[in-house]
Amino acid sequence: MITELATTMIKMPSIDYLAILPVLILIGGAVLIMAITAMVPGGLRRDVATAMTVTTALAALISSLVEWHRVLVQGATTTIAHAIVMDGFSVFMAIAVSSCVILASLIGHDYLKREDISSAEYLILALISAAGAVLMASANDLVVIFLALEILSIALYVLVAFNPRRAESGEAALKYFILGGFSSAVFVYGIALTYGATGTTNLTQIVDFLGQNTAQHPGLLYAGLGLMIVGFAFKVAAVPFHFWTPDVYQGAPSPVTGFMAAVAKIGGFAALLRVLLSAFGTQAATWQPIIYALAVASLLLGALLMVVQRDVKRMMAYSSINHAGFILLGVEAATTRGVQAALYYLFAYAIMTVGVFGVITLVSGNGDRDTDIASYRGLLRRSPLLGACLVVLLLAQAGAPFTTGLFAKLGVLSAAVSVGSWPLALIAMVSAVISGFAYLRLTLISVRPVGAPTDVDELGVETGVSAPMHHLGATLMLEEELPTEVEIAHVGVSPVALTGVTLAAAFTIIFGIVPGPLLSLAHAATMSLLG
Repeated sequence: MITELATTMIKMPSIDYLAILPVLILIGGAVLIMAITAMVPGGLRRDVATAMTVTTALAALISSLVEWHRVLVQGATTTIAHAIVMDGFSVFMAIAVSSCVILASLIGHDYLKREDISSAEYLILALISAAGAVLMASANDLVVIFLALEILSIALYVLVAFNPRRAESGEAALKYFILGGFSSAVFVYGIALTYGATGTTNLTQIVDFLGQNTAQHPGLLYAGLGLMIVGFAFKVAAVPFHFWTPDVYQGAPSPVTGFMAAVAKIGGFAALLRVLLSAFGTQAATWQPIIYALAVASLLLGALLMVVQRDVKRMMAYSSINHAGFILLGVEAATTRGVQAALYYLFAYAIMTVGVFGVITLVSGNGDRDTDIASYRGLLRRSPLLGACLVVLLLAQAGAPFTTGLFAKLGVLSAAVSVGSWPLALIAMVSAVISGFAYLRLTLISVRPVGAPTDVDELGVETGVSAPMHHLGATLMLEEELPTEVEIAHVGVSPVALTGVTLAAAFTIIFGIVPGPLLSLAHAATMSLLG
């Protein structure tokens, strides 16, 4: 009897704990904060919870650097029955996610204190969501990618509705949850069709199958690939799967929006790159036209609708869509240069967007009320350091020299041109000019002194004068008096949150002037992915 039981025991796969150490640290930190909060009377203090979260993210960052050293010395490895891979690509993404968690924790500290909301739950959910993003980057199996996607997404659904005092947050969370659930169902269906065509969900085995066999039902394979791309396109907010983005960005608490815009994009693009280039690299001729179309639509729609927004959070939502289009240029190239440029762009964008939403968090005031573009008038004078950080981050998003934004945009454009996709590069440059108007408009508003003799509102319409504006066939009448100097004189700046914003701006400038280290990191990650 004992012999029979022994022969029927499930054989457990070997586990390389270093390969999953960043995920374990992030989840472990979340569990520790939750346990201490439950045991301490009155809950965990905000500053202690923030310090624990920053420490956890730093530990994950350090463990990622240890992984990087091992990958350089020993090469890429797989573990847990080849479902998880530890290579330069996964480590690069883990470093990016950990950096974003550090900044988002610092920025969120001010918001939670101002809104009188318990910080523990926010930080716990942020750590769990970040763990999902890291797991998406290291997943070597479609089923693991789906599980990681849900870990990332479910925590974000709750975070969007985190402020119970804002009805907009609950509405945004409901929209995000419904559309996110629909996209997850589409993604799972794509996995099922891919399994039906190849007989496996492991990315390495899919590569072997496609290299050694001719699919008897290529339509099944292509349908599965197409549905998975739809699921990824929703997560990275690519047109036409972007409909949730403006409302969710506007309704969610500002620090949550910044965290979501950065981490969800890192996780989504990490899995997209892993699937398309690792598993379906031999089928590039099939999926490149789809990525091309998504890039064109995202570039144009994001830029055009960005310039007509008066709410800064909605403006940044369409900015996120436009940036997704730029990153897709590197994906569409499907070359070493293209992937390297996409990774550099992704890291640079993530830091920039967390920083921008940090400024939005501080300027918006209680309840995120002051998110209109007029609220930023004279910000540089009212809060010099905060205003300077905003100027740097906005100019970086526009692609200004001496910022990471310039190298990010030049990288993906040159990658597109190098493979003959010059029409796509031309469209991207046109969209950069259009979106640049919106960034420069907000920049000028921020640096312009309050009460200038010839006040003109943010859309070029004289103050107090009604003007028609045609937007998608509808006529919008905008009539608004700009705030007076008394109304916008004060901006409450927390030293903790300001530290997060300053770190983001410093990163943007330092690696814009000296891009070599980040470019080298992205290049090594690219070689691991394509090697």
